[in-house]
This record gives sequence, structure tokens and C-alpha cells, in this order.
Amino acid sequence: MNITDLPAHALSDAIHNRKISCREVMCATLERIGAVNPAHNAIVSLRDGDVLLREADERDAQLRRGATPEGPIGWLHGIPQAIKDVVPTAGIRTTWGSPVLREFVPAHDALMVQRMKAAGCIVIGKTNTPEFGLGSHTFNEVFGITRNAYDASKSAGGSSGGAAVALALRMLSVADGSDFMGSLRNPAGWNNVFGMRPSQGRVPSWPDPDVWAPHLSTAGPMGRTVQDVAMLLDVQAGYDARVPTSLEVTEPFAPALDRFEPKGVRVGWLGDLSGYLPMEQGVLESCQQGLRRLEHIGCAVESIRPEFTPEEVWETWLVWRRWLVAARLTPHLANAHNRALIKPEALWEYDQAANLSATQFSAASARRGAFYQQMLAMFERCDALALPTAQVWPFDAELRWPTSIAGREMDTYHRWMEVVIYATFAGLPCISVPVGFGATGLPMGMQLIGGPRGDRALLQLAHAYESAAQDVLGVRPPIIGVASVR
Repeated sequence: MNITDLPAHALSDAIHNRKISCREVMCATLERIGAVNPAHNAIVSLRDGDVLLREADERDAQLRRGATPEGPIGWLHGIPQAIKDVVPTAGIRTTWGSPVLREFVPAHDALMVQRMKAAGCIVIGKTNTPEFGLGSHTFNEVFGITRNAYDASKSAGGSSGGAAVALALRMLSVADGSDFMGSLRNPAGWNNVFGMRPSQGRVPSWPDPDVWAPHLSTAGPMGRTVQDVAMLLDVQAGYDARVPTSLEVTEPFAPALDRFEPKGVRVGWLGDLSGYLPMEQGVLESCQQGLRRLEHIGCAVESIRPEFTPEEVWETWLVWRRWLVAARLTPHLANAHNRALIKPEALWEYDQAANLSATQFSAASARRGAFYQQMLAMFERCDALALPTAQVWPFDAELRWPTSIAGREMDTYHRWMEVVIYATFAGLPCISVPVGFGATGLPMGMQLIGGPRGDRALLQLAHAYESAAQDVLGVRPPIIGVASVR
């Protein structure tokens, strides 16, 4: 049995059935990380191996006793996890990829980490992210560049790039991430795994200085199988009184995956929004492969035009993003010396917000509300919407960001990821599913967007798609020299 090849649900079964021990899992994981992480830099702040093995031994002892001090043994029991480096982890550096926070060690875990630990995972370290999670290319001045699992000369995407690469290269069996502007979806698509942005409020964020402010970012799950994604979401999700906008979960997601018939599901293909979005050659064609798989399982796929005006949505998005990013950076820029330590793209966002008035934001909020109603109108004729996960193929890892797409100049450092803003801005669940590989052998993904709070139905559709996508899911990264790693 190749331990690190197992998806998380199968690994959990093997641990609970005593086919493998938690120590064996930890040994295999650390060996795998040692073999492949140096070339790709996905996992950072890795904890001491001897300490991790002692924690694995304690998990084995708990299995023998049949319980943990906290209660029943959860499905993540003994499974190594690395948490995205924007999420507080007690006793482990949480740098946000910024020199400003290079040595910051939180005293307490974030709520999501508490829930994952309660399910039994062992936190082994962190996964790399761009500075403050800004930008869909994972590089920073603290840990450096995270490189694509399929070609180490290319970008891994971001901001959950470390998580996606760790999954693809079998350093992790399942992983957490977060998504503001495609940060769970873009790296998933570029590394041939699944990444889900849940409905806004599905996974509560705590601690947070402002629990009432509307957010565009949310944590969520990533995995090599939809079942793993659903099982991790079951751990992450759920109401918490400290987060008043968080959503209740009335039924677990994972057990419902097979209770679904995809025949007749209506999928609206938005493509490049009738020519509005520039796309590199081959992106739309790769997504067509995914659409054919949906048709193969019985879905009715139809090309549709957007009900909204994309340029107006983009301008509205910029106002919201600037306001929220400025709020994130303001505490750090209270110290004027920190300005020299923060990347220029983040400073640009902060400076753009300096003259933003309450009147402007109020108008943008109203426009966002109108956009949401327009999205709802499309769900009157469709059960799900489909878009590419990215507008470009993974680019040179040494670049900061693509400055043009198909001959069109990009006027901001993030405009090349405009395709992902629609699910975010409407607060809708969205999952990136692998669709295929381009002419240079690099992966691409496709977004499936569900209706309001339709996380369960979306996961069911993705699970049905997965059964028809084994050809692309079976393509492993071309790792050299680690065939014996188990």
C-alpha cells in the first residue's frame, strides 16, 4: 500500500480499521515532504519530525483506547494537515507571507483549526501563500515561490497555491484553503485537484475583529476527490454564535453525494462572457472537454449570455475589494516603517482606497445587490453555471503576474483573474473541477457555480462529474526520482 497515494477518506478508513498506524502515516508523509517539497516549496514552517511522531503515537494510543480526551474519534484522526499560512495556528508561525509578520506566533488556533483538530488531525506546519493572500500567484519575501506540481518552472496559482501543490504531489491527502478572488479555485485548476469556495457564511471565520462587516473571503476545502472535499467541509462548516452571519448545517454534505441523479441537470455555459473576457488559446477548448463529460452523465449543457454587464460588475468589485483590502492592511501600516516591507501590489490596493467615500461604497453596495438579482435570474433557467477557472495557463513562476492576455493589456495586477469574481461577489458556492491539459501538458479547471446556499447540490454534481473524469484525474505530476517514496 502506497500510503501517500491514498485519498483522505481511504486513509481514514485504513487508520480506523488498524490496517496502518498513525505513526506509519506520519513517517510516510514526512518522507514524501522531504523528497518533493524542496523543488516545489508548498509546505512551510514544518514542525519537528520527532515531535510529530510522538503526536502520531498518541493518536495510535487513543485508537487502542477507543476514545480521545475530547470525545469520539473523528474521521481526520492521525491524518497530517498543513494549514494555510493566513490562518492562526497556536504555537506555529502564521506569517501571511509578509515580512511584517515573519516571526508572529499566535497563542490560539482559529475556529476552523480547532474544528479540524477536534476531528483528529495532526497539524504538521503551514502551506505557502502570497503576501496577505493577495494575488493568484504564490510567492512572498518570507518563504519564496511555490511551484506548480506539473512543471516547477510555472506558477502554482494562489493564494492557496501551497495547499494545491501539496495535494497534487501527495504531501497531503486533503487540505484547507481560502478564497477571495479565486484562491481555492485557481490553484486547484492549475494543479489538477478540486477546490471549493463554499457559500458565504458556510465556514465561519474566528477570530475576526469585525464580525458584522460583509466579507468576500471565505475558508473552504480542497482535495483529490470530491468525497474528501465534502468530508472536510463537514468539519469546517457550521454556525458559531461569535460569527452572527454564519450558516447552520442541517445535514452533513458527504453522505448525500450518491443521493443524486445528474440526468436533466441544466448547466449554463458562460464561456468568455460573449467575448468580454480575454482567454489564452486552448482554455475554452479544455473546458469543452469538461462540458462533454457533463453531457455524458446526462446534464443538459447550454451556452448562455450573462444577465449582467461585466464591466460594471468589475468596477463595482474594485470598490469592494479596495475597501476590504485596506481594512486588512491598515493595522500593519499604522507603523510607517512597515510600508517598505509590504509588496507594491498590496500598497496599491491600500492607496486606491484612500479617497474612497461612504457615498461611493454605498452606491457600489447597491450595484452589488442588483448584480445578485441578475445572477438569480440566470438560475431560473439553469441549475448550475459554468466558467473557466482561469483565463491563462500557468505562467512563468518568476513573473509577478501576467500583463496581457491574448493581446489585451491588463490594467491591474489581478485583472487576469476576472473570471472568478462572479461567484465570490454573489456569495454563491463554487467548485473548480479538473478538465484537461493544454498543449504544454499543464492542467486547467472549470468552475461550477451553484445556486444560493446550494453547497450540497453542487457537491453532488461535482461528484457525478468526477466519475466521468477519471482520464484527467489519473494524470499524475511527472515527479523524478521519488518512485520509491511511500
